[in-house]
Amino acid sequence: MMIRSPGLAGRLAIVTALLVTLAVGVVSLSGVRALRRLADAEGLARTELAVAAARESLRRSTENLLTAARVLAERPTLDQLLSDADIEALDPYLVRYCEGALLDGCMLLAGGRRLAATGQNIEWALLAEAAERQGERFLVTGASPGVLLAGATTQVETHPGVTAMAVRRMDERFAQELSDRSGLEVRIVDYASFGPGEGPFAVINTDALSSGEPAAARIRAENVYAASLPVIAAGGETVALLQALLPAAQVMDPVDTMTRRMFFVAVLIAALAIGAGIAVGRQWISGVYRLAEAARRIGAGDLAAAIPAEGGRELGVLAGTMEEMRRDLIGLTSELRRREAEAQAVLGGIVEGVYAVDQARRIRFLNPQAERLLGISSSDALGRFCGDVLQPKPDDHGRRPCEKSCPIIQARRTGRAEAMERIEPVPGRHRRVVIASATPADGMQVQVLRDETELEAVRRTRDTILANISHEFRTPLAAQLASIELLKDGIGESTPAEQRQLLTTLERGAQRLTWLIDNLLESVRIEAGQLGIRRQRVRLAEVIAAARELIGPLIEQRGQVLDIEAGVALLPLIQGDVQRLTQVVVNLLANASKYAPEGSVIRIGADGTAGAVAFWVDDEGPGPTEPDSALLFEQFRRSAGEEPDESGLGLGLYIVRSIVERHGGTVSLSRTSEGRTRVKVELSAPPESSAERLAQAVGSTSRSGSAEDRLR
Repeated sequence: MMIRSPGLAGRLAIVTALLVTLAVGVVSLSGVRALRRLADAEGLARTELAVAAARESLRRSTENLLTAARVLAERPTLDQLLSDADIEALDPYLVRYCEGALLDGCMLLAGGRRLAATGQNIEWALLAEAAERQGERFLVTGASPGVLLAGATTQVETHPGVTAMAVRRMDERFAQELSDRSGLEVRIVDYASFGPGEGPFAVINTDALSSGEPAAARIRAENVYAASLPVIAAGGETVALLQALLPAAQVMDPVDTMTRRMFFVAVLIAALAIGAGIAVGRQWISGVYRLAEAARRIGAGDLAAAIPAEGGRELGVLAGTMEEMRRDLIGLTSELRRREAEAQAVLGGIVEGVYAVDQARRIRFLNPQAERLLGISSSDALGRFCGDVLQPKPDDHGRRPCEKSCPIIQARRTGRAEAMERIEPVPGRHRRVVIASATPADGMQVQVLRDETELEAVRRTRDTILANISHEFRTPLAAQLASIELLKDGIGESTPAEQRQLLTTLERGAQRLTWLIDNLLESVRIEAGQLGIRRQRVRLAEVIAAARELIGPLIEQRGQVLDIEAGVALLPLIQGDVQRLTQVVVNLLANASKYAPEGSVIRIGADGTAGAVAFWVDDEGPGPTEPDSALLFEQFRRSAGEEPDESGLGLGLYIVRSIVERHGGTVSLSRTSEGRTRVKVELSAPPESSAERLAQAVGSTSRSGSAEDRLR
């Protein structure tokens, strides 16, 4: 027999029943657990309150005993007996008084000696010791077998030295009184006959004795809630334990009744949920079946199939959506057929930016690449004349290409046309593009825009850089070749001084070529992200001295003088790369020497403060124009003003900025009030250790002298 899988209505009913049952079950289980926790908390709280109330009752009992002792001490009969020294009559009198006052014992003491006493199984000596130790109210364990004794003493005022004592047993009778008051079973356990680690209540007894506070727990072995509280005498010793017991059934029976009721409610709700789920599911699924049949017919191509109107908000929304879909499909089918030819034409011409125009050259389509290239959205461009959107630049006679050489018009005559045009679609944004126009199709004509602005700029930059490199390398090489020719011609004839001069010229040319090559290589490393910085303690005076040795011949060649302030030698240490920082100073000095007049002075100054060091290079050159100041730190950038004979590649300041920024510093270009051009570098200086500060203080004079010698 084949078992049929339940339908959507059955599944809905099953899922609903399961979810409802699960929800009700979780809520019921949580409620039962919460009730049980509350019941446990109630049971524990009731037992703790019971033992606390029992201890308070015990305290009030001692106060009542003190009152009874004072009444005894004030009795005229007792005063008469003591005055007559009738010792034999005291015992009968104490018996009558104790019975009338419901006391378990009475005693008279004189000078620590017992005059008279009444009460059975009481060790009066222990009571006297306890009264002396604890005061007028006391509690004693061990003075009567297995029973805690409470007592009170007071002086007989008419007979100094005589003390009256009243005693009561804290036995089962007193415990029953406490039980009647609290409604729980209360026990008073004498500590002298009690083993705290024995029995089912050992844990709470031990906890109560260790903390001195009530300890409560559910004792499952006895099926009771129990609390224990130690009774501590005025002398600080534990004399008894108070225990309160509450049967667990008294607390849990209402919880069990509530649990059964909640289970019955959960089953009833689940049954109702199943029935309601089946009824609603069958009614709802019938409408789904009708809509599914209509959807099947539409999918088969029967767009005339009507969508049945269904009741209910959800099915009504679904039916309305399907009807709207049917109408859209009817419209889209005809629209897709019409646009099929347009799409094929557009797809056949897509290369980069694509736009299509109609017979009047109005834009009808613009792809995203063309939008980005022209800086306009399709919604703004559609319907506009293409020349008004592209804004091609006019020729020398002021005529736009749209009037005489439009590739769209040429393509209509020849079948395909291509033109190079300069356009300005957005003011200030000049682009050089190649426009390729296709043959018109169904009244539409597709054009492809290929942006060659960046490619042209790259070509121009490449040609300029190659020309600069060739020029910069040719000048020192020509000088070197001339010096070599002179050396060859003067072999055996020229003097040693003339030969040294020619060799010096060769050395300077080699140094310049080396400097140019280093800057080119450094620029390549920066662009490739390979400019690493080694962190070490660096003294700027030594860096400047090393740069002076490298660039000195080029400065001397132009008859210039390098003036280094004395404060440079006293700058604090910084964290940096000696080689890279030397390259910074070399580039700054070379740049200053190149632009400064021959025979002028190039100055190096510095300033150091807490946590920062700055140094600068001043020259007497004309300096850049104001707009050039920030641009001169870009790659292959040179001043727009008059260039010297050795113009350079435009890499020096770019390399300086890159190295300084990797050291966490800044570099700036400005004109001083004296009319000099200043390039200033600011770096951070880490705090020096105490040893470094001491060494600097002791050796500042010697370091200053040696640094100045090197700088000279």
